[in-house]
Amino acid sequence: MPHEGRHPRIVAGVDGSPSSIRALEWALDQAELTGATVQAVYAWEPPSNWGAPVPVYPGREMVEEAEVKLAQSVGEAMAGRTAVEVSQQVSRGHPAKILIEAAEGADLLVMGNRGHGGFTGALLGSVTQHCIRHVECPVTVVKAEE
Repeated sequence: MPHEGRHPRIVAGVDGSPSSIRALEWALDQAELTGATVQAVYAWEPPSNWGAPVPVYPGREMVEEAEVKLAQSVGEAMAGRTAVEVSQQVSRGHPAKILIEAAEGADLLVMGNRGHGGFTGALLGSVTQHCIRHVECPVTVVKAEE
């Protein structure tokens, strides 16, 4: 429920996976119904080598790649829509930490049930599980269409 005098805000976690794009579409549908804005959040980390960071300077090309992936995902989800205000945020860091921080003060966090990586047979991905347990706002988890 929105706070008095404040515009409702929905945060959507996006990583380009089918379930995250479906979650963003769901967030856009909800925003159309409630008049909320949508904040699409894409978190990225430099590559690692079996848990140890790879000594790579995260150059501008890594940031640009993340921005392009987010813009493509938003473009796909926004196809045919014009009524919803969407902001895009690309942040470096662990996805769960970034999403929990982005969802501070939000009315809703929307996530896909599984992103890229991990165990493909798992019902929920580790980022989704962590956010469900630690975020302070309500969470909606959307499964990609099979």
